[in-house]
Parts: sequence; structure tokens; C-alpha cells
Amino acid sequence: MRKGQNPAKFVKDVARSERITVALLNYIPFLSGFYAETLDVLKVCMESMRKDAGLPFDLMVFDNGSCPEVRQYLVNEKEEGRIQYLILAEKNMGKGGAWNVMLAGAPGEIIAYTDSDVLFSPNWLSRSVQILETFPNVGMVTARPFRTPPEFYESTLHWARDAERVVLEEGQFIPWERFLEFNLSLGQSEEENRKVYAETRDWRVQYKGVTAMVGASHWQFTAYKSTLQQFLPFEMDKPMGQVRQLDKRMNDAGLLRLMVSDPLAMNMSNTLGYLRGELGKEGVRGKNEVSWTRRVLGLGPIKKILLAVYNKIFNWYYS
Repeated sequence: MRKGQNPAKFVKDVARSERITVALLNYIPFLSGFYAETLDVLKVCMESMRKDAGLPFDLMVFDNGSCPEVRQYLVNEKEEGRIQYLILAEKNMGKGGAWNVMLAGAPGEIIAYTDSDVLFSPNWLSRSVQILETFPNVGMVTARPFRTPPEFYESTLHWARDAERVVLEEGQFIPWERFLEFNLSLGQSEEENRKVYAETRDWRVQYKGVTAMVGASHWQFTAYKSTLQQFLPFEMDKPMGQVRQLDKRMNDAGLLRLMVSDPLAMNMSNTLGYLRGELGKEGVRGKNEVSWTRRVLGLGPIKKILLAVYNKIFNWYYS
């Protein structure tokens, strides 16, 4: 039998969520090897997103089965009021599984999704939302211009060519230095990127006084929750990869995929090397030595064997 009355009956008001939810997905299984600096990367990511985002937001963090040290850090952030919604998964559900929870459960009308290794610049959120609310039928907006696969923005170009009051331009609008720094953060070389930069172009579109670049990506984007829910659930049977399902589905649905015109987000990957000014440097060894090593390790058969060994060790560890 119940004793007394539940005090919650006498509460007159409840907290209301912000219109925008920033949804961050994190996974750090241990703090050594590849993941040695990733907790520091996560901290920098969250600090940079909060610093003058340009609009208020609630922060939702989905942790995909990280190690105890990382989970404790996130719990502390939650207790200090710096994370509004924290979900701690027991096991890694993969990105698709996490998206199914995050994109369906985030309370905001607008969801700004991010991986946990993104460095944000001031006004990244307000600039993204400006494009989202100005252009019609927008699927997603990424806070950095870079060159994305053309097959994923065909619908955006089709709209821009046919719509009224739209100015569409093709050219080299992303400076070489900005193009290179982003691709270096993905582990690519300067040599291979010079060829890509020379042979590809950017598309810039202006509408109602707002400029955007054509393209977007799954690693960071801002979208209406109602739009994202059209594409749930995601069926992904691997912890990584397969994330271009979202890019393809949005393009196939005829939605616009756009980016802000200047870099307000940067991929840090698994180290703070970008902040230390190490991006693109060859390290302590000589350039010729490193280049020779990379050439050898990059040979098809050798690379295939090394990746197979890495994958086997990874599977052993988690089984």
C-alpha cells in the first residue's frame, strides 16, 4: 500500500528543452595505442562546441560502450550540468544503432549531430541553422566546406539549376590550404591531394542573400528532427563504415545537402596534433625516410595483410 502522496504532484513547472539538441556520439574502448589521446580530443570537442556556438542548445551524449575512465568523465560532466542528456550503452551498438536512438530520442526540433573528434569555431551552430532555415527542403547542413562525392548532391544541383532567385557557380572556391588541412586530418598525403584538387571543383549557391556550398557529410550535420526520422532505422552490421546510407537516402529523397561557406568545424581524428601544429609534418624522422616507408606500407598486398592482422587483433580483443 502506498504511504503518503508523491511530492511530484505538487510541482507546478517542469524543465523545457532547448529548440536545438547537439547530439554527440562517442566511443573510446581504452586509453592506449590508437586511442591514447582520444579522451583529450573529446574534451576539446565539447569545449569548442560550447564556446560561442551562436545559439543556445542542450547537449546529448551517447557513449557507445567506452572504458570506465571515459564513462566516469561523462558522468561528472552530467552531474556538473554540462551535459543535459547522457546515454551510456553497455556495448558498442555501432553507429547505426546509436543513430537510431539519438536521432529518434533527441528532444529538440533541430538536431546538430557530431562525431566526438570535431573541433568547432565560433558561430558554427548559428551559421548552420541560418542555412537550414533559409533554403527550402534542406536535408542537412555541415559546418565546413569540403569536396564530397558528387553522386550524393545531385538533387541539390538539380534544384539550384531550376529554382528562381538562385545563383549557382562552379569553381575553385575552397582555398588549397583549407582543402589540404582537412584531407590531411583523414590520413591522406599532400601528393595525392594535389591531383584531386586540380581535377575537381566546388559548387557555390546563393539564395535569399545567404551563401552555401553544395555538399554535406555524416560526420557533422544539422537537420530538422522530423527530416531525420524519415530515414530511421539504419541497418548497419559493422561498428564503422556504411554511414553514407544517410547521405544517399537524403539525396535520393530530393533533399538539399549544403555546407557553410567557411570552415567552422575541423576533424581532429584521434590526436590533438592539429592544435599542436603537427598536421602535415613528417615527424622526427626525415621526409625521405617517412615517404619511403609510406610507399612500402601503401603497396596493395602489404596493406591488405597489415589491415587483416589489425582486424584480427581487434576482433580477438572484443570477443
